[in-house]
Amino acid sequence: MPKLRTILFLVLLIGVLWHFYGDAFQESGYRGTYDKMKHDVEEIMDSPRIALTLDTLKQEFELLWNKFSSNKENTSPTEPTPEAPKLTQPTDQTFSIHNIEIGDMRSEVEKQVGKPNRSTLNEYGVEWATYHENYHNFLMVAYDSSDKVAGLYTNQDLLSSKVGITFNSTRKDVLSTLDDPIKAIRKGRILYQVQETDEYNTFLIDNNYVTIFYDLHENNRVTAIQIISADLEKQKAAYFGDATSALQQGLEYQLFDLTNAERVKRGLSVLSWEEPLRKTARDHSADMAKNNYFSHENLEGKSPFDRMADDAISFRGAGENLATGQPSSIFAHEGLMNSLGHRENILKAGFDSLAVGVAFNEENQPFYTENFLRK
Repeated sequence: MPKLRTILFLVLLIGVLWHFYGDAFQESGYRGTYDKMKHDVEEIMDSPRIALTLDTLKQEFELLWNKFSSNKENTSPTEPTPEAPKLTQPTDQTFSIHNIEIGDMRSEVEKQVGKPNRSTLNEYGVEWATYHENYHNFLMVAYDSSDKVAGLYTNQDLLSSKVGITFNSTRKDVLSTLDDPIKAIRKGRILYQVQETDEYNTFLIDNNYVTIFYDLHENNRVTAIQIISADLEKQKAAYFGDATSALQQGLEYQLFDLTNAERVKRGLSVLSWEEPLRKTARDHSADMAKNNYFSHENLEGKSPFDRMADDAISFRGAGENLATGQPSSIFAHEGLMNSLGHRENILKAGFDSLAVGVAFNEENQPFYTENFLRK
């Protein structure tokens, strides 16, 4: 296999050289070609535009080699995509997700979708139960103390409604169909303003807070929906949840799951959880929260790659996403998807693993760090 790799590299190198110097060889022979190459190299070395390094060429060749190797070695048939559920119109509510509505019993939900893949604490003080088939047909369900559905979320095409809104609808469709979005939510004596943004709108429908998210880079189409019952919303006394180690871990795993659900719906591979990298991500979130800054470069001038090296994390490629100010991983993820650089990391085919680290400042505001790896 190493010999084949060397041969392929030489063929690639010869092809590149012939592309640039084939004419020179035919006109002037070996010596003339050598002189032209020498002149070009000296000119490039004197130029500030020396971006195409041997290291870059090597990385690109490794990527091509990995794709060739994986296609060559993977002779077994690919895992079939799970069948999408047949969606029906909601019975009692305006919206349903995977034919599940606010107020349904947990026992009925799990007759449809089975047991949860993961259950983790959310900012409302209850758990998001996450259901999926290797991240296909992905949804999150929150239950109240009576085991009734009190919260729903999906970023996959599992939405049905009585008013014709689907994942093919646009923001314009939504705003022309529903009543005006709300502008604030009262928490005790405090009125929390709902941010005015093109990225999402929140509506009060059926005594539920329905937040519809849009993809700014795909014609403002509906890309996700969260439904929270008014009773569950009232349980959260402030804008942010109480900072606990359980919520910290919950936000981390929720952002990880949301990222994989996003990748799967676009035909990309599932990322594995990279446990040793969680410390690197958490430490950076904690540093930003403690020292009140928000940057990929820390106060010591270290980049994400420096921090990974300090923690003995080995990689061939890496990336980092940061978010703060959002009350949940859902809002953090949807915001990252509407930022081109962060979106690129989430949807990069070359990454194979991910860790998320969350930390809170003194006001319980979470700071999110996503670290992606290509090993």
